[in-house]
Amino acid sequence: MLVREVTEAEYLETMKLSEYAFQYKVPEDSIPARKEALKNHKILGIWDEGNLAAKLHIIPLSVYMMDAEWKMGGIAGVATYPEYRRTGYVKSLMIESLKQMHDDNQIVSLLHPFDIGFYRKYGWEILTDKIKVTIKKINLKFLEPQQGFIKRYSKDTHNEEIERIYQQFCSQYTGMLKRETDWWKRSVYDDHSQLAVYYRSEKEALGYMLYYVKDQKMKVLELVALDHEARIGLWNFICQHDSMVDTVTMELAGHDPFPYFLPQPNVKQEVSPYFMARIVDAEECLKRFPFVHENEPLFLHLEDSHGPWNNGSYLLGNGEIKMFKEKTGSQCVHPPKKGIRLNINSLSAILFGYKRPMELYEMGYLKGSKNEIELFEKKVPPIKSAFFDFF
Repeated sequence: MLVREVTEAEYLETMKLSEYAFQYKVPEDSIPARKEALKNHKILGIWDEGNLAAKLHIIPLSVYMMDAEWKMGGIAGVATYPEYRRTGYVKSLMIESLKQMHDDNQIVSLLHPFDIGFYRKYGWEILTDKIKVTIKKINLKFLEPQQGFIKRYSKDTHNEEIERIYQQFCSQYTGMLKRETDWWKRSVYDDHSQLAVYYRSEKEALGYMLYYVKDQKMKVLELVALDHEARIGLWNFICQHDSMVDTVTMELAGHDPFPYFLPQPNVKQEVSPYFMARIVDAEECLKRFPFVHENEPLFLHLEDSHGPWNNGSYLLGNGEIKMFKEKTGSQCVHPPKKGIRLNINSLSAILFGYKRPMELYEMGYLKGSKNEIELFEKKVPPIKSAFFDFF
């Protein structure tokens, strides 16, 4: 079985496979633009007697880890024709994608799973939850008036100020996608959506919501507030639609304080896992991660079944990270048996902030003494993950 990169001349074959697997049709006049967009992807494929049997896309992107930017490989378009399913083709593509991302210095990877259990086998773990809140018209109650005001924008009037709000919001979280202006216009807005920005003053924008209104329903696709004033201001703007809508649905980050602050917070809430994330280069991630080093050193013994370059022991302490493998040159290195044993899934969940070390220890995913787990808890700062996009 040979996995190789798809050439530009083979783009049409990848598009046909996507159409079949995901059950849609690319309009004839959109094919040139689709082909052009694929030039930014690294597409891995497996052929059978000259026919494309399976493929996978790696999209070069970046995510914010609070104030820092990390290179990320976005896995998308994983597809196989039905006659080639359960042959191990997708497994081969997933393993090869890890090698390719590691070679391209993409230190983490994100994907949207069709099956969480399937991707967990290859080291991806849940990155964040998405909360869907449904509010009936009767509960659209105004809060105290704010001094600010709202301005509405669309794809055509999008500006850098909106992007600055988003970037400031991202600094509070881990995993948020770095968005270029082109990404905003191509992948965030659609033909129906509008964007309302809350301003404290002419020069101080503090939040926005991306939304549309149709058939007496409002759908809020993103709500970004830099402080509570903006949160209330945006909520009051939603309430201004009380004569136009019967229900409001809102898609929120898993850690969003909404609807706690409402007079009637007893609204329907549906929580579901959203994107998944994986560490591709553990040593680089650990070196970049903002650990709290003002405490005792700690060993992490890491296992990664599909990224063997990550297997080894890592010493966290004295403001630096040291990696120990079974062999360093001609010398054997034997790190102490003490320390915490964990796999790449658990480390990914911890570094992205989806789970705390003690939570995973209590579920049996981390092995070590309770004192070591408590030390790990102190080293990992309180962080929260979020992700709004789709690819």
